[in-house]
Amino acid sequence: MSRSQALQYYIASRLLLAPLQLLTIITIVFLLLRATPGDPADAILGGRAPEAAKEELRQQLGLNLPLWLQYGNYLVNLLRFDLGTSLTSRGQDVWEIIRQYFPATVELAVCSMAVAVIVGIVAGTLSASRPGTYFDLGGRLFSIITYALPMFWAGMLLQLIFSVQLGWFPTSNRFPPNLPAPVSITGLYTLDSLLTGNFTQFLISVHHLTLPSLTLGILLSGIFERIVRVNLTQTLKADYVEAARARGIYENKILVSHALKNALIPVITVLGLTFASLLGGAILTEVTFSWPGLANRLYQAISDRDYPTVQGILVFFGAIVVTASILIDILNAYVDPRIRY
Repeated sequence: MSRSQALQYYIASRLLLAPLQLLTIITIVFLLLRATPGDPADAILGGRAPEAAKEELRQQLGLNLPLWLQYGNYLVNLLRFDLGTSLTSRGQDVWEIIRQYFPATVELAVCSMAVAVIVGIVAGTLSASRPGTYFDLGGRLFSIITYALPMFWAGMLLQLIFSVQLGWFPTSNRFPPNLPAPVSITGLYTLDSLLTGNFTQFLISVHHLTLPSLTLGILLSGIFERIVRVNLTQTLKADYVEAARARGIYENKILVSHALKNALIPVITVLGLTFASLLGGAILTEVTFSWPGLANRLYQAISDRDYPTVQGILVFFGAIVVTASILIDILNAYVDPRIRY
């Protein structure tokens, strides 16, 4: 079987497995929500509401049905792309909640991922290109510390330093509540302000975005630093790098044009794996910085025992992670000709 045929077979198998992966996520979320203590009727009506009113509400929501029937009804609705209706947001459709809050999460995730990749590649390159020096030691410590620090603790510490003590950045929100927000085109404040030509709104949006994205990005950058450092260290010992040195090519050119290009191939794979961590970290970051994104809305829905909203958002996140994983695998197969399937 040729490489082209093997690659096509691999892509087809990954696409066929994607629905099974998503179904597994859906099933786990469904069962875990119903296994956790608490009653949505209590969350909606309050603990002191009459039991008859609670029972009537459970019947309206279908919570009194057998578990297998609730699961079957939920799968049928999902096949119709119906994520349900929120229990606590005055009957708001879950899709509407996603459309309302997801742009803020996208803006935070994109900026955080850019910070993580840039910081990680730079730190990993400095560490690998100068073995046995303070740069190498600093890079190792950096990757360990950033990977080990709790996201919420680091966020609160940076808020205390840069927002409360120094006053450089705001403590919460995407935009000052006393100012008109950018006209909604894409939902991304930084992009919308540029599209409308309002540079002042762009600077304000970036000002609010800086501290949360730096917090999340730097804490995730340790993963990329470690991958780049390990692979670049091995690449710098390869035969073709030694041959380039023997021909008298400058060391910086060897590092950038020869070694680093090949050492970055595994970073593509790590991007997909980090994406799931990014969504998980976004929940803690959004809650800490009161960032009005979908992850923060998920936290509120969990607190309110809002089954449809929690299920809908988690299924939506799961679909994104599964899709990103497939795309990263396919891209990695095309970029690295050494891979065989």
